[in-house]
Amino acid sequence: MSPEALSELISAIAHDLAAAGTAGELTADLIPPVEKITVMRPKDRAHGDWATNIAMQLAKKADMKPRDLAELFAPELEKNDGVKSVEIAGPGFINITLDSASAAGIVDTVLEAGEAFGRNEHLNGKTLNLEFVSANPTGPIHIGGTRWAAVGDSMARVLEANGAKVVREYYFNDHGEQINRFARSLVAAAHGEETPADGYKGAYIDEIAQRVIDEAKADGIDVLALPRVTAEDGSEGDSEQREEFRKRAVPMMFAEIQKSMKEFRVNFDVWFHENSLYQDGEVEKAIADLRERGDIYEKDGATWFASTKHGDDKDRVIIKSDGNAAYFAADIAYYRNKRHRDVNPADVAIYMLGADHHGYIGRMMAMCAAFGDKPGENMQILIGQLVNVMKDGKPVRMSKRAGNVVTLDDLVEAIGVDAARYSLARTDYNQSVDIDLDLLASHTNENPVYYVQYAHARSCNVDRNAAAAGVTTEGADLALLDTEADGDLLAALAQYPSMITLAGDGREPHRVAHYLEDLAGRYHKWYAAERVAPMALTDAEQRLPEAERAALEIAKSPEPARAAARLRLNDAAKQVIANGLDLLGVTAPEKM
Repeated sequence: MSPEALSELISAIAHDLAAAGTAGELTADLIPPVEKITVMRPKDRAHGDWATNIAMQLAKKADMKPRDLAELFAPELEKNDGVKSVEIAGPGFINITLDSASAAGIVDTVLEAGEAFGRNEHLNGKTLNLEFVSANPTGPIHIGGTRWAAVGDSMARVLEANGAKVVREYYFNDHGEQINRFARSLVAAAHGEETPADGYKGAYIDEIAQRVIDEAKADGIDVLALPRVTAEDGSEGDSEQREEFRKRAVPMMFAEIQKSMKEFRVNFDVWFHENSLYQDGEVEKAIADLRERGDIYEKDGATWFASTKHGDDKDRVIIKSDGNAAYFAADIAYYRNKRHRDVNPADVAIYMLGADHHGYIGRMMAMCAAFGDKPGENMQILIGQLVNVMKDGKPVRMSKRAGNVVTLDDLVEAIGVDAARYSLARTDYNQSVDIDLDLLASHTNENPVYYVQYAHARSCNVDRNAAAAGVTTEGADLALLDTEADGDLLAALAQYPSMITLAGDGREPHRVAHYLEDLAGRYHKWYAAERVAPMALTDAEQRLPEAERAALEIAKSPEPARAAARLRLNDAAKQVIANGLDLLGVTAPEKM
């Protein structure tokens, strides 16, 4: 019996107790939904297979002592098929022990569901717009953006496993001063000049500049011969030459980013161009909407958003006194666009931002409220912390192309896509993370991605050995999965669906990695303790007297029904490991 099945059973019993009037002042409306009923694994197996704190959770509402309420649950739970015994512990914990067949029923559930095991409809009907990475098109994806690529895509997969429709979106910043600095840097590089003080450095600038020159030449344009100076003071201004570099280089950088994302197994549904917000009049529409709501005013020749009305620490300029839009104007228009699109309008807009954007939260939430939405519900902002890349115990800082940063391509070249994605997604994004290149390139159990992938490869090898030995699942009696190692592995499998729900609700894809490492650990222990196929005799054992050799062969050969049951358990573990790795965008190898 899985935690989900037990939760449903406990919920049904709670409603029965309330209807019967035996549970004090408890009424049906006070009973939490099934997904809020906690069923956990006791730390000590002697306390049972599962435990719940439902009596403690409902005691206050029932106006009863938790233990007294638990005493009402216990006999009702014991009446159900598959429940062997129920005990009350401490102030009101309910410990539940299942019979072997019921505990092992999870094996059939996993194998029947296959790739769908653990998936649910918890978020069915919800469209979640998940915006992540969104690095400026002024250089390769750096390590911070790489973390968001791994975490964001994993989060999207987890949310989809919970039934949500997820729109993966990349916001392409192709408007504003950062693009001007990019263009100035390219022009300087093309002329062999020093990079502007506020410009971009790295070998990739020289590469892109040369590509622009070559592409323009192929089109019959000598880009370096175009006018470079427009202002009377001799400054470059928005010259024809700089505009040509901008026009050609931004799409080149965009294409490189798209290529890197695809190779990292991240596929976006929408590549949204910031510039379109101005071209399509979205900025004007958003300002007009807020003006109609009474949240726009004019002061000192500028247009202001009255964000303090909605909890911000100060009002924000959205159109400057020179007539140019402030950056926040695009943010306002972009959120409004997400919520009111003709195709896939977002019920929830999730923004995944870097640590340097923490100061943006107040104004963003104020803007959400100004549009009549609920901050924290219709808009959710996740802030990711820094990534430190280490090798030989020292920080790695230099990139071949991008200068004093480490890029996505650098990381993949060093350790591969699987290790890069897993290592970045396994740590809570609220915490900084150290990436040890030496560890992640190693084939040892200390390397977490290897440890999990090896469990899957090992389960595939068990299948191959079983087939060679003629062991099949025919006649499997799951009640024979009764050892401690069997029980530990079964319990881990049963926890997978609830883990997916928790990971989705908490926006915590790292839970998947933590679960997989625990499952892999239990699988490796199970593999060492139990047999599926007969174990071959060693050379020394082969030379023993016939009677001793025969006894050893029997000892090393599990009975057929038990071997069949363990083969099914092996295959269930293999399936769940593969499902979990897929949620992280990591492969499940059959051999290693």
